[in-house]
Amino acid sequence: MGVVCGLLLGAGVLCVWLSCWSGPARAARSQARWALQLQDLLVHSGAASVTPRGFVGASAAVAAVALVVTWALTASGPIAMAFALIAGLGPMALVKSRSRRRRIELRELWPEVVDHLGSGVRAGLSLPEAVAQIGERGPIQLREPFRAFARDYRSSGRFEESLLTLKARLADPAADRVIEALRITRDVGGTDLGRLLRTLSAFLREDLRTRGELEARQSWTVAGARTAAAGPWVVLAFLATRPEAAAAYNSPLGAGVLVGGAACSIAAYQLMVRIGRLPQDIRVLR
Repeated sequence: MGVVCGLLLGAGVLCVWLSCWSGPARAARSQARWALQLQDLLVHSGAASVTPRGFVGASAAVAAVALVVTWALTASGPIAMAFALIAGLGPMALVKSRSRRRRIELRELWPEVVDHLGSGVRAGLSLPEAVAQIGERGPIQLREPFRAFARDYRSSGRFEESLLTLKARLADPAADRVIEALRITRDVGGTDLGRLLRTLSAFLREDLRTRGELEARQSWTVAGARTAAAGPWVVLAFLATRPEAAAAYNSPLGAGVLVGGAACSIAAYQLMVRIGRLPQDIRVLR
């Protein structure tokens, strides 16, 4: 019995010791996952040429400029740091807003794309031809990526590699499902592609209808959260134009008020957004 307890104690100590040294690996995986998510946001927002590192550098530069300008105008370090933080988060908010609008726009277009693919297959076109003709007859917003696919396929003749490049350009969960279905059909063959595309089109339309109703109902929650979070800082911006009011925040108590207000604003905003947030599609077929 004593030997068993000793072995269990040793195994527990070993697990604790190993957990102390596995942090960097977890941090590296988390950083890589964050970089992939940020790259998808940049692609959807129309800034595919911007790298995650370049975006972070640009955000830091915006924060530095805001810090210098606000400090020069108010002569208050805490106020300048608060507005520098807000300015540094501004590019991320802009990218997320543009990405969200583009996702909604593309979500409405994918059923039409699937219908075009089904029509091409029923007309006797090969899979590469059916995909390439989206660049000429599909929705205008998606023609350029499919034209690039046609160019890639004509230059290389490799259908699967061209599809993977197209998937990286689109960076969309619905596109991942369509492209993976085409890849599997190309690899294993079969005569059920038309039925698969019809089923996928019906699924996308049903998801679009349900999500549209829910987004219309929860939009007021997001609008209220943004108004409630921005209100105190708009008031602070007006107060900072008065030298005596700005000087009051130079004291430790004033800095503490700013820190507490920032913490409350962030916590309240995140809570309201989380309550009203709809589940988003994840790129599991990346």
